Amino acid sequence: MRLHFAIVPILSSQPAETELNRFLASHRIATIDRHFIADGERSAWAICVTYLDTNSTPPSVKGRIDYRQILSPADFEVYARLRALRKEISEQEGVPPYTLFTNEQLATMVRRQVRNTDQLREIDGVGPARITKYGQRFLEALNDTESHQVPPENLFAQPPDEVL
Repeated sequence: MRLHFAIVPILSSQPAETELNRFLASHRIATIDRHFIADGERSAWAICVTYLDTNSTPPSVKGRIDYRQILSPADFEVYARLRALRKEISEQEGVPPYTLFTNEQLATMVRRQVRNTDQLREIDGVGPARITKYGQRFLEALNDTESHQVPPENLFAQPPDEVL
């Protein structure tokens, strides 16, 4: 997996847009994160593109992304729990799972460590209706992930010495 960074200024953006679109069209894109930087006439979009290195990635079904390769093991565990929740809800409602959230939206929730509705709203394709209907349950699952992680101070803790 590799990263590509781009800055697209608000004014005179055409050259940067053309360059970015050329890059996107020629690579297998996993994710795109973008942030608006407000600075008057120097305002711009800061963009980070995660893409698959086709030389090191085994061939897979076209258009499919293996999130086990993209996410860290801990993040993939959270992602898998979100998928299980999505499946449970979709079966209860009799709708396809992707109508709740797509795999990419779930992965974005995990990568960005979404913890509130404002952060959910920032994900492409997640609108007010989805947030109202499903947001709370997914946020609870995301916020619950903290209780499944080992606190950093305990990572290297030694067991107490036994007293004889």
